[in-house]
Amino acid sequence: MLFHLHLFAAIAWIGGSVFLFVLGVSIRNKMDQKKVYPIIGPIFGYFEIVMLIVLVTTGIGMIVNNGLIQSLFDTTLHHEVINSLRIKLLLVVFIVFLTIIHTYIAFKTIHKERTPRENFFSRGASMLIFILNLVVLHYAITIRDIL
Repeated sequence: MLFHLHLFAAIAWIGGSVFLFVLGVSIRNKMDQKKVYPIIGPIFGYFEIVMLIVLVTTGIGMIVNNGLIQSLFDTTLHHEVINSLRIKLLLVVFIVFLTIIHTYIAFKTIHKERTPRENFFSRGASMLIFILNLVVLHYAITIRDIL
């Protein structure tokens, strides 16, 4: 059950990220962006926060249920699954951190003009989240293939 819920949340999280990436590339006109993002942004933001919480919660549950928690912290243990899981988890921590930054700026500036600094950090975090999602997906596939 946890695996299926984790998979559903991953599809929603990464699919939403791809959708917003395509939306961002497609809408070039600033006025159109100002019309679309204040409407879709909060809906997407709350949805993605819920999906991220589901991902982290189910991921922790699967680690605990499969008895991998001690293996993750045993630095003498090296196995392709454990090493891939360690990398995946580090990336997830970084994604959560970037999501907090992006969400904070997005909700703070939803109805006002962003400063260049806010734009840089919000867009940078968003782009890094998008790229890291694909890397995390790679490690998830690697782990699943081994198991």
